[in-house]
Amino acid sequence: MKRRFLLAGSAAILLQRPAVATPVQVALLIRQLVGDAKLSEGRVKLDLPVMVENGNAVGITVSVDAPPGAVHSLHVFAEGNPQPEVLHLMFGPRAGVPRIQTRMRLATSQTVIALAHMRDGTFWQDSVDLLVTLAACID
Repeated sequence: MKRRFLLAGSAAILLQRPAVATPVQVALLIRQLVGDAKLSEGRVKLDLPVMVENGNAVGITVSVDAPPGAVHSLHVFAEGNPQPEVLHLMFGPRAGVPRIQTRMRLATSQTVIALAHMRDGTFWQDSVDLLVTLAACID
């Protein structure tokens, strides 16, 4: 009897989906970052395809319409990934205008959010809802 219970418990553990973030958790992370500041649309441009065949390597570009040195940090959040903050970059005052190109893994169809923290204390965002037909980040 104990062996059957152990086997059934092991099978249940193996069949569980891996933990993923939720939109509420991502909103909480963003609120912790932003605090009481207003989060505005614009100035940040998030460029990635809205339909992705394979979530293993999704190309992403984040750019900010701002003068050189005006951006303090960039953040990218993926609402359905196990680790929702997929990118966090800091910039010094002598940095140029940020334009970042990279690839990221996406666990499932979800919303990706890019957020820029400016040196004047303002926060700007852009987001893209995308569909992933073959998931990644699930093992």
